[in-house]
Amino acid sequence: MSGSSARSAPYLGNRGYALSDSPFTREDTVVTARCGVGARYAGVVVTAWDPESWKPRATRWFAVPEDAAFNNYSGAKTVHSPLVDLCAENPEAPAPYPTDSLEHIAPRVRALFDLSYTRMAVVLRDPGGKTASHVGFVKSDAEQDDFVRLSGAAGDDEQNAVMSPDGRTVWFTYADRDGRKRIGFRSAEGDHHLSDEGPAAGNDLPLTVTGKPARAVQANMVHLAPHGRRLTATAPKVFGTVFDTWNSSAPLSRTSARGALLLSGCAGVVGWAGDDRVLCRTSSGSFRTMDARTGRAAGAPISVVGPQDGTVAEGMLVSPDGTKFIISVHRPNAEQDPDYGYHAPDFRVVPTTRGGTATDLADEELDLHTVFLSWS
Repeated sequence: MSGSSARSAPYLGNRGYALSDSPFTREDTVVTARCGVGARYAGVVVTAWDPESWKPRATRWFAVPEDAAFNNYSGAKTVHSPLVDLCAENPEAPAPYPTDSLEHIAPRVRALFDLSYTRMAVVLRDPGGKTASHVGFVKSDAEQDDFVRLSGAAGDDEQNAVMSPDGRTVWFTYADRDGRKRIGFRSAEGDHHLSDEGPAAGNDLPLTVTGKPARAVQANMVHLAPHGRRLTATAPKVFGTVFDTWNSSAPLSRTSARGALLLSGCAGVVGWAGDDRVLCRTSSGSFRTMDARTGRAAGAPISVVGPQDGTVAEGMLVSPDGTKFIISVHRPNAEQDPDYGYHAPDFRVVPTTRGGTATDLADEELDLHTVFLSWS
């Protein structure tokens, strides 16, 4: 297939989009992201992997503009952005969101990019400013000063920037003239006019934009089912884990939640293992497939680490056929160790059924800050 030909998106629930062929859009591909921060630059490397050999197929570089919020520090406006999650290196810096387990971080970071991984959304602070922030985006393999600022009015408070699946719009939360939090988007082309999508639940919950037409869901651990009719999500004070999709953008709330189903004992959603099955990390630390129709267990517990190992396992990604998933094994609160970044990562591919053999993942391109984003 030629590089200019279009194909149906292989990603869960988003098959209505036609994508140009590339190593990042083909079936049987895993995509990761990691952030690199130097003395004078910051950038994100996105890598497409062969999930059989676990060798890189292609990489893309997203230069982070000097004014982009990729960390929170004293004297600057605190910004909610998944890019701050991805680039977090200082455990003393304010976290963008209340929860930072990998089951939360992986889908948040995935939302920064379009389906083809050609654009990455950013939140830009005003130089030297402590109150204003604006959304924009950068294209892959562009120079550091080559980015698009979509807004720039004095006093703007735009946060939680993420890309639409087709890369044509950037979605975000913002404060209107009366200080009320809203969900909106701006076109990546043309005059970048603000389109309002309705109320937001503040800035603490991230956004994920899925489906066609695109709709924003403001919640944690958002994963769209393969058939596109249901999604996983969590939010404070909202009962349930699996919900029907809705036809408008909204925060997950008692009002917007439809068809709520609680996955009993699910402490963290790793992803969908089929149209009606969800893989969860359980409250006991093992993993288990759950029936998304009944909320009950659909398989035996899968123990990855033992109670005496002194480590924990967190899930990031499920294979499209639902037979395998990727985990990170580490000590509890290991990121608080000042030497954390120098330790070798422990990533594994684990069967979703008990009794299978796990495979270790090791490559010089993988480090402790690598986040696994998609498996098509």
